[in-house]
Amino acid sequence: MKTTLKITVKSLVGTAAALLLSSTASVASAQDVVLKFHHIWPPAAMAPTRVIAPWCEKVSAESKGRIKCQMLPAMSGGGTPAQLVDRVKDGVDDLVITLPGYTAGRFPMMEVFELPFMTNSAEAGASAAWEYLQKHATKEFPGTRILATWVHDEGYVHTASKQVRTLDDFKGLKLRAPTRQTNKLLAKLGATPVGMPVTGVADAISKGTIDGFVLPWEVIPAFKLHELTKFHTQTDPKFPAMYSAGFVFAMNQAKYDSLPADLKAVIDANSGAALSRQIGKIWDESQVAGRKAAQDRGNTIMTLSAEETERWVKASVPVYDDWVSDMRARTIDGAALLKDARELLIKHQKR
Repeated sequence: MKTTLKITVKSLVGTAAALLLSSTASVASAQDVVLKFHHIWPPAAMAPTRVIAPWCEKVSAESKGRIKCQMLPAMSGGGTPAQLVDRVKDGVDDLVITLPGYTAGRFPMMEVFELPFMTNSAEAGASAAWEYLQKHATKEFPGTRILATWVHDEGYVHTASKQVRTLDDFKGLKLRAPTRQTNKLLAKLGATPVGMPVTGVADAISKGTIDGFVLPWEVIPAFKLHELTKFHTQTDPKFPAMYSAGFVFAMNQAKYDSLPADLKAVIDANSGAALSRQIGKIWDESQVAGRKAAQDRGNTIMTLSAEETERWVKASVPVYDDWVSDMRARTIDGAALLKDARELLIKHQKR
């Protein structure tokens, strides 16, 4: 009896120890959800400090430390900005923030927010873009879960050696643009467009490959572009922005699907319409700091008159016609989509 009891107790102890180790391993595994977060900005830029880091800290806190982000700033994970949409779709990256417009023509429905003179509020634009995405364009992102979408603050013209004061001043200028719709806009205004991501702008302007670029104020200090230009031209504030570009905050769908239900709930609680609008508001607020960097350096900043801005607006009209025609060729009713996008912008502007 004693021997049998001894063996039984020993077996029970061994079983308990095994269960404890298994339980500990399970807890450790549950805590080890590390999401690779890849993006284009240097670590100290506005987007990483005011959007990306706070989001990661929030989901970590709400998951009790079970979700963590592995930051891959400034394309340090490899590839190019244009490849981020495929990297997240294919699971190379778990999370990205990127511009769909970096892959020309790949996301035609979302391009509507890249057409000229659409909105002068990134906050309203973000809400409109999110609602529009849910209605029309989620199918453009297979294998990808979009957590938020927005547009940046107002885009302006920045040049190294010549101030753009009138429509005629565009002639002879090689100007960088981020998307094919903005490239088309610059061509209609009389410039020679050069498409490239923001990561290539500093090198291009230093080498004289381009004479300037169109960008919102937000990103200029991050890449020290105010140090490579002297002149900045803003359109009349009574008009919508000269141009906008759209962003997506995207997660690999398979990675999301692999999470337990409680962690999916954390991701869900930190995505969607509210997050999109919040990020748009942050982009709106970024203008002041971005502009101040150029002002402090002594650069010249001018704002066009309403009459001159109207000339630019009229010159841009064919860009809309071209987009609608392009959509028609894809058997998509572009006119209806443009109408809906404009109505959504008006709807959310009133909030």
